[in-house]
Amino acid sequence: MIRMPSDSRARPLLRGCGTALVTPFTRSGEIDEPALRSLVEWQIEEGIHFVVPCGSTGEAATMTLAEHRRVVEITVEQVNGRLPVAAGAGSNDTKKAISLSKDMRAAGATHLLHTSPMYNKPPQRGITAHFRAIADAVDLPLIVYNVPGRTGSNVEAATTLGLAEHENITAVKEASGSLGQIAEIIRNRPENFSVLSGDDALTVAVMAEGGDGVISVTSNVIPRLAARLTELFDAGDVAGVREISRSVALFTAAAFVESNPIPTKAALAMMGRIENVLRLPLVAMNESYTLLLREALQAAGVKVRSA
Repeated sequence: MIRMPSDSRARPLLRGCGTALVTPFTRSGEIDEPALRSLVEWQIEEGIHFVVPCGSTGEAATMTLAEHRRVVEITVEQVNGRLPVAAGAGSNDTKKAISLSKDMRAAGATHLLHTSPMYNKPPQRGITAHFRAIADAVDLPLIVYNVPGRTGSNVEAATTLGLAEHENITAVKEASGSLGQIAEIIRNRPENFSVLSGDDALTVAVMAEGGDGVISVTSNVIPRLAARLTELFDAGDVAGVREISRSVALFTAAAFVESNPIPTKAALAMMGRIENVLRLPLVAMNESYTLLLREALQAAGVKVRSA
C-alpha cells in the first residue's frame, strides 16, 4: 500500500504492512532460491503491501555482498513490479553503506532501509551526517531504521525530524519502543514522510498516534492477518482490529521468545515453507519453546505440520 502526498511531484510513500523477509537457507547453508521465491509469492497472494529483504530479520549480517545482492535480485524478480521492495543496505561504515545502496539500486530495489551505525555509537550529528551522505549519493527513497536494541544508540526524535527534511529520506522504521518519541515524530513530521512501527506489538498504538503502518516480522508467518490489521485500522473498523489483535497476540509474543528471526524461522519450518536453518552465530530455537510456538500458531489459525 502506498500513500500519495498532496504534492503530486512528491514520491508515493509506504503505508500498511511490509514484511521484513527472512532469508531461507538450504540444509547446507546456501540461499534457498525456490523457497525464497515461494515465500515472496505467498506474501503477495496474502495481501502484504511491500517487502523488505536483507534486513536484520533476513540475516544480512552473515551474507557476502554477492549473496546480499542475489537475495534482492530474486525478490525483485519475483515481485515483478507488483509491490515496493525496500532493500536493507545498512553498514556502520558510511562509504560501505553508500556502495551497498548503489548495488541495491542496480538490483532493482525501489527503496532503501538503513540502520543507524551500530557499534561506532556516533553522536546525533554523526548519525545525521551518515544518513544525509547516503541520501545525497543514491537517488532512492531512504527509510531510517531506529533500533537501539541492536545498534546501541537511539536516533532521537529531533534527529529523525531533521533528516525528514531531506527529499530522499521519506520514512522511519521506529523500533525504539518509546511511544512518546514516536508520537513526537508523528506530530511534527512533514507531510511527505511515513512513520512505520518497527515493533509488531506496537503497530496498533503507533497507528493510533497517526502512524502509517508497520515493517513486520510476524507477517512472514501471518501476512494476511498482519496486512488486514492495518487496512481495518485505516477503515476505522475498531472491532475488526481488536479481533485480529487478540487472535495474533500469542504469536506476536512467541515470535520474540528468542532473538529474531529464530522463532519466525522455526514457525515457517513448522508450516513446511522453509528449512529451519540459520547462520551462526544464530542457532535453532530452544526446544523448550516448541510447544508454546505451536500453540500460538494454532491460536492464530495457522496450519502446522504434525509434531
